[in-house]
Amino acid sequence: MELNHTHDASRCSWLDSANLAGTDFPLQNLPLGVFRRKGSAETWRGGVAIGDQIVDLAALESLPGLQDRVANAMRAAAVPTLNGLLEQGPEAWQALRHGLFALLQDGSLLERRVREALVPQADAEHAVPVGIGDYTDFYTSLDHAVNCCRQFGIEVNPNFDWLPVGYHGRVSSIDVSGQQVYRPMGQYRMDQDSAPVYGPCQRLDYELEVGAVIGIGNARGTPIPLATAQQHIFGLCLLNDWSARDIQTWEMPPLGPFLAKNFATTLSPWIVTLEALLPYRRGWMRAPDRPQPLDYLHAPANAAHGAFDIRLEAAILSARQLAQGRKPRTLTHTSFRHQYWTLGQMIAHHTVGGCNLQPGDLLGSGTVSGPTPGEAGALIELTVSGTQPVDIGDGEQRGFLEDGDTVVFRGGCEREGFARIGFGLNYATVMAAPAF
Repeated sequence: MELNHTHDASRCSWLDSANLAGTDFPLQNLPLGVFRRKGSAETWRGGVAIGDQIVDLAALESLPGLQDRVANAMRAAAVPTLNGLLEQGPEAWQALRHGLFALLQDGSLLERRVREALVPQADAEHAVPVGIGDYTDFYTSLDHAVNCCRQFGIEVNPNFDWLPVGYHGRVSSIDVSGQQVYRPMGQYRMDQDSAPVYGPCQRLDYELEVGAVIGIGNARGTPIPLATAQQHIFGLCLLNDWSARDIQTWEMPPLGPFLAKNFATTLSPWIVTLEALLPYRRGWMRAPDRPQPLDYLHAPANAAHGAFDIRLEAAILSARQLAQGRKPRTLTHTSFRHQYWTLGQMIAHHTVGGCNLQPGDLLGSGTVSGPTPGEAGALIELTVSGTQPVDIGDGEQRGFLEDGDTVVFRGGCEREGFARIGFGLNYATVMAAPAF
């Protein structure tokens, strides 16, 4: 994929809200999701965000004059999951994006018909946009790893320099922005010398991550080379990998996370296509004083544009602040470009042993943290395991999350000469542990 007319910042939409400064969803974005009107019994169907509206793709299926490949892609996306569109491959994804761009830009002859297919975002509710077969979460921020290991007086595991560390997560508890997250129950130790206890998690945390949705997969036994790995990504979203730190510390040895991670994962409702993100790719390189990747994790294409400059924020809003109509206080500003391993390297390593990825599979980037304290993507880093609580406003502090807290993630891309695009909100609220 190369830059084209859909990245031209001078192009405007006939929809005024898509041209406002600061909008997440200008004409140059056009992310996809699945929605229906709030409180209705309507069928879930695909939609595209533009300004403060959603284009109902099901309402455009019979639009006259569409090219066959655009109409076919639109039909595949006008259903309860986007998997059918993903399976059609990059040419179909681009055809749909370019077809919608033409319908929504100034001067479109079909403006009236498309206006009839708009639904206000304020009137919509969302579902997870793809049927997720498998979910893999990675651990790829060196800053996050160093910050966490330092608290326990240990060094980052030597394998971190040589491969993108990951584990297979739980699909059934993945939900979309707006979900309620119940505080998990589990085992943990109050100190190193005591026996474990069973109870509700006391150290509930979030992890600010980017999620990658696989568009086209690979045959089992046929690895995806790093040089072409990005071609297998349909798009990106924001991901909250909720973490029970006390349960995690006790259960991790020797096989890794289990109950500490399987109770909830929250996705933003919109998938921003990789084509929309092309202007915000960046070169990737490993610092010369660190070990350099093995050959299968090195490619000129990855060095040239393997990273993405996605600016990310994390905020907390307490139940009291919400009741008073307050806005959440942002605790973290960071960028996805800091990640020690790229999405392409994650895909190449994931498949090198013969694993077959499938359309709709989800990859989590791992916590996104940067080199300065204000760029930490989890409370365990920001508060040094709760010993240095952070101010969330109005006299409230947090070491870890409390019941009633709402965690809010935002993300967007900016570059001179190009339109700003965003991901929308990823938010969810902590609920008390269920009583048994």
